[in-house]
Amino acid sequence: MKKLLFALITILPLAAQAQGTKAVRPLFDKKSIGEIRLTLPVKNWVDALDSMRIYGMGMLNGSATVDGVKYDGAGVRFRGEKSYRMGLKRNPFTIKLNHTNPDQQHQGYAALKLSSALSDPSMVREILFYEIAAKYMPTLQACYTKLYVNDEYVGVFINIENPDKQFLQTHYGSSSNAFFKAGVDYKPEVPATCKQNIYGSLEYEDNIECYKGNFEMNSASGWSELQELTRVLNSDPSNIHRILDVDRTLWMLALNNVMVNLSSYSGNHSVNYYLYRDNNGRFQPLHWDLNLAFGSFKNTGSGSDLNLKELQTLDPLLHADNPYKPLISQLLKDPLYKKMYLAHIRQIVDENFSSGAYEKRAQELQGMIVVPFYDDKNKLYSQEDFQRSLRETVGRKSKIPGIVELMSRRARFLKAHPELTPLPSAISEVNVIGRGKFENQKVNSFHITARADRFPRRVLLYYRFSDNEPYNVMPMDEEQAGNMPSGMKAYAANVDAKSPDSVLTYYIVAENAGTVAFSPLNYVNKPYTVKLSDLNK
Repeated sequence: MKKLLFALITILPLAAQAQGTKAVRPLFDKKSIGEIRLTLPVKNWVDALDSMRIYGMGMLNGSATVDGVKYDGAGVRFRGEKSYRMGLKRNPFTIKLNHTNPDQQHQGYAALKLSSALSDPSMVREILFYEIAAKYMPTLQACYTKLYVNDEYVGVFINIENPDKQFLQTHYGSSSNAFFKAGVDYKPEVPATCKQNIYGSLEYEDNIECYKGNFEMNSASGWSELQELTRVLNSDPSNIHRILDVDRTLWMLALNNVMVNLSSYSGNHSVNYYLYRDNNGRFQPLHWDLNLAFGSFKNTGSGSDLNLKELQTLDPLLHADNPYKPLISQLLKDPLYKKMYLAHIRQIVDENFSSGAYEKRAQELQGMIVVPFYDDKNKLYSQEDFQRSLRETVGRKSKIPGIVELMSRRARFLKAHPELTPLPSAISEVNVIGRGKFENQKVNSFHITARADRFPRRVLLYYRFSDNEPYNVMPMDEEQAGNMPSGMKAYAANVDAKSPDSVLTYYIVAENAGTVAFSPLNYVNKPYTVKLSDLNK
């Protein structure tokens, strides 16, 4: 008996420890499919959610169980603009876990956004776009989840990270500044003198009330800041870098263009993006609502919908001369910004589409959800359409292009486009000069040298001392150096250190007659970093 008790005493803590360390699925795990179960207090929950979506901003109280963890008092409603359809169970959802309990959250996430992937028979457009975009700028996380409502399987959805305080704090170091979404679900009354049908184009309006018909404010204040952004963009573009992160904006526009995301600023209605003003006073752009990317939405705002060939050959400089799209036309008037934008397009194509990496990833994503898609009685496309949709156009009327069908030819078109064929300068021999071996005096600055070929016109150094700061920019001085090949030049720049513990983060841009080059190429995520203390060892 004593041996049995001893054995139990020994085993129970181990069992409890094993139970306590049971793996909990990360909410946005891309290698597994999540599960969300909603319990709503009405049998005809579709009618109830339709009513709230059409007539007001309310939410239906219920409970939500996320990957086995239950949360009472959750709020549920249908969301979406183009993606919402009255009477459908497979509508996009907003689920607020903190609807009645402000402290309630799941792994730090207080709200869930579920996309129905409307007009995407492949079910991969949003996740694939977000994954590619994440290589170049902050993006939301996305993964698959199965949704049940009152124990009825509704279908497989895309679970998209809510752009909330946690996201803003993680990526921008703050969360309480001006924050806007382009496009409104419920358009308020605005003065009759406002410009009509301009959506989130960022045209300037004298009356600040006009902005409320085209943007949703997700912060306590900020309308005057948004108005100031449009004033500078339209009337003082040479100073736009002071109020807008220009490089991230160029990445956003380049990603939209390459992946034919026309349900965005780059398309007809200038919607489906966010703007957040960081602590440095610059607005940061963010993609949103990507189920219509890869040519599912086909209108640029000029003429009728584009056919497949027109989508494949979409002009990389679309809207460059359009005064009603100032975020594109005003930025691309600057020769350097235009070259940077085109260089971003070239890099996106080279790293994701010319190599065929996107096709392999799309196949992997589809493979994950074959069974839950088949079991979905509410799906809007057949199993055959799902399987065909990567390579073939689906739908006689909607004509949703196959992703590979679209992007294989688009990649070839962009690679051969005359705006993208100029060869960039190769930047080499990037060094930071440290203290000499027998020198007693420590260095108190960062002396950076580099070389660039193909007849560079100028070389620029972008640098900062903190990840929370914007990059400063300074021209590098041309230096004399012997025995260099024709067309190559040597450059140097000196940056004073702020303290003996200073850490400098930097990258280099070389501009020639046709284009620009970046060093390192992946400067967005892995710029050069050097410590002053290391230079003095």
